[in-house]
Amino acid sequence: MATALKGQGHQVSHTTVAQLLADLDYSLQGTRKTLEGAAHPDRDAQFRYINRCVKVFQRAGQPVISVDAKKKELVGPFAHGGRDSQPQGQPERVRTHDFPDKHLGKICPYGVYDPTHNCGWVSVGIDHDTAQFAVESIRRWWWHMGKVAYPQAHAILITADGGGSNASRNRLWKVELQQLADAIGLALYVRHFPPGTSKWNKIEHRMFCHMTENWRGRPLISHEVVVNLIGHTTTNTGLIIRAELDKNAYPTGIKVSREDMKQLNLSPAKFHGKDWNYAIKPRQQRS
Repeated sequence: MATALKGQGHQVSHTTVAQLLADLDYSLQGTRKTLEGAAHPDRDAQFRYINRCVKVFQRAGQPVISVDAKKKELVGPFAHGGRDSQPQGQPERVRTHDFPDKHLGKICPYGVYDPTHNCGWVSVGIDHDTAQFAVESIRRWWWHMGKVAYPQAHAILITADGGGSNASRNRLWKVELQQLADAIGLALYVRHFPPGTSKWNKIEHRMFCHMTENWRGRPLISHEVVVNLIGHTTTNTGLIIRAELDKNAYPTGIKVSREDMKQLNLSPAKFHGKDWNYAIKPRQQRS
């Protein structure tokens, strides 16, 4: 702006322009994520429906979990967001360029959060974020934490985003859930959040945000460091997280046919049963 004004014959410096802008209540600001696009007409109704389902399950002593995948992170001596206390003049030394380490690669944390007990599970994957990986994370939560916390469980309520590896239209997600239901003998009731509302998923602001805060400003130099930082995340409200490295490979591009879908024991709910709300029950009930 100072250059443009000088071109018009005004003798003004950039500092003067900055002061004038400040006098007009202008300041340097970043962008803010607030525009969510057009809201689905049943958005609020779906939120109310999910809340009712959660209360019903909790009153009955049945498990409720919120699931999601966190964004992938580079593993190695790379710069990481945030700041952490270090001795004066001794900052953590990291690489100047963020080229992935060919041996360490990236990690993909997939989380399972239990709002009733304020505890969670994180599978730290080293391969692709697929529906198989998502359901395997739920399976590990059940055998390591859920089964102990809910010995009398006969069903699990899963709240999830509408996209990603646990997308409402992801056929492989439903096929994998069927295999899980068959293996543990429990009915799985799934409730997806409407499009563009993932930030309301409880795992985001009850668990993931605290994980990010715990590793702020620290390079994730190894898989062991990642698992350790996640597992030592705590809050004043008593949050407990268990983490485990998942070394399995999860290939992409797996096709699920219509015939495969017909084999599912899937029951759509009366409200948005074709997309957001459904139950997948064991094909053989436990004796």
